Amino acid sequence: MSIQDVSSRVDGDRVLILERTFNAPRNLVFKMFKEPEHLKHWWGPVGWELPFCEIDFRPGGTWSYCMKCVDQNQGEYYGMESCGKAIYKDIIEPEMIAYTDYFADADGNINEEMPASEIVVEFIDLGDETQLVNRVEYASAEALNTVIDMGMLEGIAQTWDRLEEHLTKVK
Repeated sequence: MSIQDVSSRVDGDRVLILERTFNAPRNLVFKMFKEPEHLKHWWGPVGWELPFCEIDFRPGGTWSYCMKCVDQNQGEYYGMESCGKAIYKDIIEPEMIAYTDYFADADGNINEEMPASEIVVEFIDLGDETQLVNRVEYASAEALNTVIDMGMLEGIAQTWDRLEEHLTKVK
């Protein structure tokens, strides 16, 4: 799998829509997004682990996590941590998760210098497969361009490759 397996398009100048079909039923794909023990196996790009992941999976609840680069071949990124905090807005199991996503520090303090995003993840039932539609809205075109320039599309492609691998193991 590769970035070609992720369909992406910009809607207007502030919204990025990412899509991919996974070879697993919708209930299982949804479960991968709500349980820390599953997220720890696939969240983040190749060469990164998720040593910290806490979820209070309900509207108003939070998801806090820290990824760490464990791949020495990634040079300057080796040893780097990248943390985030999400606040769930709406959850319709197993159809949709809506949340606000923030960059954060290891203590869960939101980094106001980095762009936040409004995310809606849809899980579309295709029988034995699930189409994932991830709609990400930023406050400005500049904010969207900032995360794209940071390599977000490649990171999502690698993350979703890891999700497909984990789904294959747990099916």
